[in-house]
Amino acid sequence: MFRYFIVALVCTLAFSSEGCGQTTSTQSDKAKTTPNQSAAAPLQLTWEVVEEKHQGKNQTLSALTIQNTGKEALPAQGWTLYFHGSPSFKPKAGEAAPVKTELINGDYLKMMPTANSKALAAGASQRIEFVGAGQVVNQFRAPQGFYLVWDKDKSKGYPVSLNIIKPNHTAIDWETPQSIFTKNQEIKDIPAEKLTKIFPTPAQYKETGQALTLTQAVPVVADKAFQKEADLLAVQLGNVFGTKPAVKTAGTGKAIKLQQKTGMGPEAYELTVTPQEVVISATTAAGAFYGAQSLLTLLPPSALAKKQTSVPVPGVQVKDAPRFGHRAYMMDVARNFQTKEQVLKVLDLLALYKINVFHFHFSDDEGWRLEIPGLPELTQVGARRGHTQDELDFMNPAYGSGPEVDKLSGSGFYTRADFIEILKYARDRHIKVIPEIETPGHARAAVKAMDSRYARLMKEGKKVEAEQYLLRDPQDKSVYRSVQNFNDNVMNVALPSTYNFLEKVTDELLGMYKEAGAPIQTIHFGGDEVPNGVWEKSPAVQALMASNPAVKTVDDVWYYYFGKVNAMLKARSLYLSGWEEVGLTKVRTNGKLSYVANPDFVKENVHVDVWNNLGQNIDLAYRMANAGYKVVLTNVTHYYMDLSYQKNYDELGHNWGGYLDVDKPFYFIPFDYMKSMRVNENNDPVSPSAFAGKEQLKPEARANIIGLQAPLWSEIVKTPERLEYMLLPKLMGLAERAWAPDPSWATNPGSAESKTAYTQAWSEFTNVLGKRELPRLSYYAGGFNYRIPTAGAKVENGKVLANVQLPGLTIRYTTNGAEPTVKSKPYAGPIAEKGTVKLAVFDAAGRSGRTVTVENK
Repeated sequence: MFRYFIVALVCTLAFSSEGCGQTTSTQSDKAKTTPNQSAAAPLQLTWEVVEEKHQGKNQTLSALTIQNTGKEALPAQGWTLYFHGSPSFKPKAGEAAPVKTELINGDYLKMMPTANSKALAAGASQRIEFVGAGQVVNQFRAPQGFYLVWDKDKSKGYPVSLNIIKPNHTAIDWETPQSIFTKNQEIKDIPAEKLTKIFPTPAQYKETGQALTLTQAVPVVADKAFQKEADLLAVQLGNVFGTKPAVKTAGTGKAIKLQQKTGMGPEAYELTVTPQEVVISATTAAGAFYGAQSLLTLLPPSALAKKQTSVPVPGVQVKDAPRFGHRAYMMDVARNFQTKEQVLKVLDLLALYKINVFHFHFSDDEGWRLEIPGLPELTQVGARRGHTQDELDFMNPAYGSGPEVDKLSGSGFYTRADFIEILKYARDRHIKVIPEIETPGHARAAVKAMDSRYARLMKEGKKVEAEQYLLRDPQDKSVYRSVQNFNDNVMNVALPSTYNFLEKVTDELLGMYKEAGAPIQTIHFGGDEVPNGVWEKSPAVQALMASNPAVKTVDDVWYYYFGKVNAMLKARSLYLSGWEEVGLTKVRTNGKLSYVANPDFVKENVHVDVWNNLGQNIDLAYRMANAGYKVVLTNVTHYYMDLSYQKNYDELGHNWGGYLDVDKPFYFIPFDYMKSMRVNENNDPVSPSAFAGKEQLKPEARANIIGLQAPLWSEIVKTPERLEYMLLPKLMGLAERAWAPDPSWATNPGSAESKTAYTQAWSEFTNVLGKRELPRLSYYAGGFNYRIPTAGAKVENGKVLANVQLPGLTIRYTTNGAEPTVKSKPYAGPIAEKGTVKLAVFDAAGRSGRTVTVENK
């Protein structure tokens, strides 16, 4: 299973003495290499691709140049460079190499001089070549996060700057301006007045032509049941007018009315706008809230650009309800942290677009981000990263987070008060927060934190207390490596102390929810990617197998564990959620291992997020739904927000599950998703043979598909801006597909009629994004750093033609070699000027996407 799989660059080193400035006398080396080791030797690293498909294989030749920019020589020995990259980073020259590399854990490695190392004189440089498996598809594949540690003071690390030279790709089939142009050609430019003005698309929508002029003087009049929704709507309108409108329980005259009406669905609403009033009717508070959100998207997109005295609201008649009750976004703050303020901003975004589940992934191998009273090490150790020898005070760096503790995005956590505030904020916006405690794998931060607690209490002579929450068997000699290359990231589920820990965390979580007045029906307990070899040599597991007849093999330990977790949750009136592995069982046939739905948990109301629809697992979600599991479609191919938008070096992101632009979430067909698998992970057309013999969703199992989810894993997400870039506008496709009615084009997507309907629907969607929702998001909740697409461009008949994925955005260009700016000439038709033409797409706020270049010869 490869939910988080990173196809990292596999590198080997080959020493080149050219330009190294080395001396030949050993005594001279010693005399000249006694630097001031209280500070780092000034170094500058440069990494570059030398040759793609080196030796005709799927590998890349690259080079790392180390330049000594200081006044003293870098000694031949006595130092280590720590960095992040592939664990197979090895010297090409073998024993003759000047350095060797070793995997520490995960993506964390070290590079040390060998006996062949020579001193690097001041001002000199050393070029080291790498051969790495795979291709360098973007900057994420480069080694990163280098820092230097002296042997004489191993407690301190000194960051070393790295310059990455953009490769001149020739051997990879990259997305080009011409291919983008071809894709954009099917998109029609639709006049703004003809667009549906509520997003996501309502079930029933009609414009009457009778608009309302809304001002701050128009009050919000709400039935008692909807007072909270009225108050929040008034706050949001206050952002438009500068002053909140009054909120009343009764009144006459022009008003926004929130009225309770019996007999409607749990999230359904009706919205009517006339010149005299806005009426939102619903049975539930959630329905009233979604009606209010629809009203907000009816407002002009520029309404938040500056304070308004009045805004026009189109006259509409709307009847609406969601297609799926579970519309989810998963936010990973474990790999890299995001502040409470950013979480609240994301919740505002989810609320506007009627996404009602916030799957909060706060724990993983690289971090535990939530304060748990009574277990201070979880955040003192598990929430902090930096250079350490023993990880008793904090965790090793990861993903280039650096040697300095409490800096960058490697460190950070939410206090109990922070989390309660997040829960209240989500509650008021009718968003359910599902916390995820990653277990039993992906648990390194928790394991190490409890190791630190154990060491502290053992030192104090408190053995019983020390062992109370221990998550590993100290006598366990099992050998394993997880998909992310950890060898110590799995809880030992034979230990009673593991369940003490889980019960403690669960009960503290429930206390926070209770204090926040927030609903909780489930806790997500992970369950994915537990590696082979785990628990096999654990005395605690052997004792369990000897004492429990139901646990005959190590494989059975898995079912024992989730059976106990399920029982714990049921005792607290909760149901179990997890990744798909929670509901799978191993079957070995003729020596081949496969996974099938586990019949033991089907009747236990276990909900599974199924991400894997690759290879032999294309139909896994349907197999589990057909078996009776409640399934949330989390398909990597269509909803993993951390995948790169395009096959382009400048688009940072993963590509192991393919590439994910705005269209894939939009054209996903939940009940027949194999028909929406148009391309494979390399962006090549999928062969029909890939679906041969695969299990389709049975009509009676449709009710088991309870919703859709888009996760954003955060290995490369180190800033709020990067989070927003990866999330938007891709998330809009999830919002549309989870809420809007089943589109007509999804019935038979291969037919000419459906293709025509799809082209029209896709055009409407892109126009709504470009002309309404992205301009709104430039200012909503303080403004979002959404991705602006690159222009499509090609040369035809001696002229440059250009187009854009999202009509409403503006293409600007230059012909003098300069980068386009907001003042550059807008594209209005074929460009006749010869030479280098640079084009970029701009939004109404003046931000631009990446520049593309074409030569008009």
